Parts: sequence; C-alpha cells; structure tokens
Amino acid sequence: MPSVLILVDSDRAQPSGLSAVTQMITALQTSIRDEKLPLSPTASDRPDWQVEVRVASALTPDQFNRDGLENSILCPLALSLPAWLEFPAQSVYQACEDVEGLRQRVLQWQYKVGEGNGWLPIVLTGKGPLYAEVIGVKGESVTVGSDLNAHRYFQPIHLVDVQRQSLYGLAQRLLRSLVAPPSVYLLQFGFHGETLQFDRLIPFPAAPAIASINLQEPDLFSCYWRCLTNQPILDLTISTVSSSAKP
Repeated sequence: MPSVLILVDSDRAQPSGLSAVTQMITALQTSIRDEKLPLSPTASDRPDWQVEVRVASALTPDQFNRDGLENSILCPLALSLPAWLEFPAQSVYQACEDVEGLRQRVLQWQYKVGEGNGWLPIVLTGKGPLYAEVIGVKGESVTVGSDLNAHRYFQPIHLVDVQRQSLYGLAQRLLRSLVAPPSVYLLQFGFHGETLQFDRLIPFPAAPAIASINLQEPDLFSCYWRCLTNQPILDLTISTVSSSAKP
C-alpha cells in the first residue's frame, strides 16, 4: 500500500477547533483521500494511501527505517526537519529556516526586508508558477509557528498592479535562486506605501493557507498534494469575493 508521511512541528494536544496544526493536517489528509490520483481511469485503479503523521523533532533514523518510512511520499508541514532526513527539497527548507540569511540574500537584490503580515501563495508546478490571491491576518503580525484559529486568516487581499508585479518578480527570483522544486510556497511580506518589504519564505502551506479552504479551488493543501505527486494544476479560482484590504 503506498504511504504518505506528514511531518509537523508539534503534536495535536490543543483543542481541535483552535489548533492551526490540526486544521492543516486535516486539510491535507482530506486532499489525499479525496483526490488520490484523479488521472486514473477508474476509481478501482486509485491506490488507498496509508497516511502517517509524525512530529519531526521526535523522528529518529532508527524509527524511520524500522517503520518502513523511507519509501513514503514526504509532505512536511513543518520548517525545522531532522538534518539526517534527505529529500529533494532539503536545501530549500534549510535556506528558508535561515530567515536572516535569506533576508541578506534579498537585500543584495535591492529589496527592503523586515516583518510583514501578508502572504503570497505560489503554487510552483512542473510547468511554472501559479500565483494565488494574497492572504492576510486580522490583528498583529504573526510568524509561521503561531497557532491561530482559521478565522484569523482571510483571502483575498487586493493589491494594486505595481505591488502585485513587485511581489511576483521577487517570488520568481527567489525560487529560481533556491532551485525550488514543485510545491506550495508562502512568501511573507509587507508594504510601506509602494515599497515591498520581504519577511520570509515558507516552503509548504503553513497556517495562513487555512484561509484557502472552501474558498479557493483547488485549495492550497490540494495544490500541495498535486505538486508533490506531479499532478497538473491548470488554474486557481476564488469562489467567494471578500472585501478588499491591504497587508
């Protein structure tokens, strides 16, 4: 039976209605269960995936090998992964975890850096990037590890063309410089007037991606699964139009 390994950075001890980690895991599991391999001609040809959820920091090489996880499709929902774990996006995760190092790289490209509370989702397929609508958060700026209720995040934030093009240009340059493989990336940013300020890059659908559930088609967790399994994504659409806002 084909297997999937989801790695998270904490357990799910918090109440399920409040835990962003729980909502992320549930959304990804739903995508795996519902979509499977849609290119298969019949439902009987689609494999039933065995999904394992593990805390990344608690995973050991012995446990990894003993449990037969080496052939699993790896779906990280955590940034800090064990150094011994080898996978195609390992160098990208290491670069994104070094927030200050990545900011210094972007500074050399004549961009501003600092904290921001907007996220540009980039669905990087084998044929190139698709840019989803920007996600915002109600309240203070937050980091990737924050455990927030889904209702704190909202999509879309409408940007003027000059802001949008600046964001797309940075995203494209950043992903190319990292030789990023297909996945869903969240570029965290802010704007001061028309000046873009880069915060960090998250190489998976982190908590802000919760905003896309039941709003974007396909949502960012479905996009993540499709990217990791080399399935086509032709377009991203928003089913409900929210009021415009600025990050």
